[in-house]
Parts: sequence; C-alpha cells; structure tokens
Amino acid sequence: MKVASFIANRIAFNRQRSFSRFIIRLSIVATVISVAVMIVTLALTNGFQETVSQKVFSFWGHIRVQFKQPLKASIAEEQQIEQNDTVFRSIKQNPQVVSIHPFATKYGMLKTRDEMEGVLIKGLDKTYNYDHFKKFLKQGRWIQFSDTGYAKEIIISSYTAEQLKLKLNDSLLIYFIQPGQEKTRVRKIMICGIYKTGIEDYDKQFAIGDLKLIQRLNNWKLNEIGGYEIFLKDYHDMEKVSDELYYNTEKFPPSWDTQTIKDLYPNIFDWLSMQDITRNVLIGFMVVVAVINLITCLIILVLERIRMVGVLKALGASNWTVQRIFLQHSTLITMTGIIFGAAIGIGLCWLQQSTGFIKLNEEAYYMSEAAVKIVWWQVALICASTLLISFLVLMVPSFIVRRVRPVKAIQFR
Repeated sequence: MKVASFIANRIAFNRQRSFSRFIIRLSIVATVISVAVMIVTLALTNGFQETVSQKVFSFWGHIRVQFKQPLKASIAEEQQIEQNDTVFRSIKQNPQVVSIHPFATKYGMLKTRDEMEGVLIKGLDKTYNYDHFKKFLKQGRWIQFSDTGYAKEIIISSYTAEQLKLKLNDSLLIYFIQPGQEKTRVRKIMICGIYKTGIEDYDKQFAIGDLKLIQRLNNWKLNEIGGYEIFLKDYHDMEKVSDELYYNTEKFPPSWDTQTIKDLYPNIFDWLSMQDITRNVLIGFMVVVAVINLITCLIILVLERIRMVGVLKALGASNWTVQRIFLQHSTLITMTGIIFGAAIGIGLCWLQQSTGFIKLNEEAYYMSEAAVKIVWWQVALICASTLLISFLVLMVPSFIVRRVRPVKAIQFR
C-alpha cells in the first residue's frame, strides 16, 4: 500500500514535461468544468423553481377552500359561501397551516378620462397577512381597511398603471356590470399602491381591493365570502394537507371543496417541472464528459508508463499493486478537479446572488435576473457521486496492466 502510494505521488507531482502531463491537465480542467456546471445548473434550477413557485404562492396561498364548482375557471368569480367559525378554527389548528384568510373576486372596468382597462379585483380584509404581498409592492402602501364601510382604495399593477397612465394617489372610476341588471354600478376609488409580480397573467388581470366592497356590490351578507386561501409551512405538503382538510376537518360542508394552487394553475407548474428534464440531461452530459476524459487520461498514463509496469512486475509487484498506483493517481486527478470545480461553481452562484449579473427577460421567465439557490446536500452529492462514478469507471482501463508481460513491457518503446 505504501509503495503504491509513494509511486502514485511521484508520478502525480512529477514536473518533467511529457504528453501525459498535458493530458492530466486537460482531464482536471474537464472535471472542473463538469462539476462546476452541475453545481451551477442545480442552483439555477432550484432558484428558478423556488422563485416562481413562491410568487404564485404569495399571491394566492397554497390551498383554496371555496364552493364546489368542478368546471369553474381559475379566474372566474366565486359562488359565495358562508363563513364557518368551526371549520375556520379546525383548519387553523392543522400543524401545517400558517394562516387562513377570506377572499372574493369580482370583475370590474377601470376608467380614466381617456382610457379603460378590465381587471379582476381580489378582495381581502384586515386579517390578511400583508407580509405575503409586501415583496410585490413597488410603490405606495397597503390598503387601510375601515371598521364601518369599505376602503375606497385599490392596488393596481404597474402594467395597468402604465396602460391607463395612472400614478400613485390618482383617483379613477370602477364600473361593475351586475348580472341580470341593466344598471351599471360605479365607484370612485383612489390608487394607494402599485405592485408587480413579474407574472404576466397576474399583472395584466388583477387588482387588490377591499372584500367589503365586493360583498356590497354582490349584495352579500357580511359573513358571505368567495372562499378561504390557506398558507402552509411547506408547499411540498399541499396535496396531503388539502386531502386532510377535505376529509378530516370538523363539520366541513359537503358543498365546499379544497384545491391546491397546482390544480388551479397547472400550466405554470407543468412548465416548472419541465426544467427538471433539462437539468437532468445537462448533468448527465457533464458526467459522461468527465468520465470519458478520465478514462482517456488513465489509458494514456498506463501506455506511457508501460515500461515502468514491466519493471515493477519483474521485481515481483502484483497486478493489484500496479493497478492501485494508477487508480490512486487518477483519484488525485479527480479530487483536484472536484475541489476546484466545487469552488468555481459555488463562487459563480455566490457572485450571481451578490450582483445578479445574469439578466433575464421578465416577461418570459417571470424574473428580471436569474435566481440562485444552493442546496448544500446537492453539492455534496455531486462531489461524492463524481468521485464514486469516476473511481468505478477507472477500474476498467486499469485492468490493462493485468495483460502486460514484463519482458515485452521492458522492451516497449
């Protein structure tokens, strides 16, 4: 063991110029690039999926409880339900639930002197946790809800503000068309905030208002709402918690339903899932590149030092001893590549987090710069897997030494 390690180190740190020295450096560079690309790819995919998912969740919550309407579109107005304190308390007691808030939506037409734009107003009340929406608010403040009447304030998107040429604190008229009524209801309202999610479907369609305004326009009672939106501790448990709430909640009305946001907006989450395929293909390609380079490197090392192999065998060295020399040499090469690759990959991710130098088209990717999320166990897994796969694959060309005959090897030129 000591002899094999000594010879492997002498070969690895030999400063003599040779073709194998160039190949070794090339193999190290290939391993560095492969490991760095795998780390950056995972970090970018994680960051992208996490950022877009959290934008959707922050805007709508993780689970909706509302009247059971199987064919209802995700952006259609809800049929009212009566608030149920027993159900509310039971949902809130679920250990996975962070908060639960009533909401309702209603279509309206925003009108200025020269322009008009249709929006779906999402009504909330004073119990809503503003922290969910805070990250989207670019100008102004949150709605100041009134204990008596409804708040005559609204938050519109930057897209809507640009279309209607509006700015903060401007007043405008909202027209509501009532089903079955010829008369259109009009309300004058002030813009207290302007938001931007970066998700085009939301920014073009939604405005935020007071739930009491929607209740009054729909002639609902104060205890009637469109539904509840529920925020969870871990979005990975959405399906499980949704089923628990539906089947295990005390006195859960049979006319109500629970749906996850993934069920309501499958196009966004299907698109996010497709990123996993791209990630896996790229990582697989990088692993193949690293492995092929290391196999080539080891074959060249063995062939270049075939006379040394012959001499060692003539002196009584076993096949495994000679194999171990080249395996340890190759492991040193792989380790060097993994260490530098991990350092470069993590460094690039940190640089992106600090400076955001990779810019994106926000309309296409829902964010203005690439998001990065480093998951340390994934980094450790990449490094360990690269080392293990490389070591196992390197066993194959190392068997060349078993077929070497000392007499012919010593005479080899």
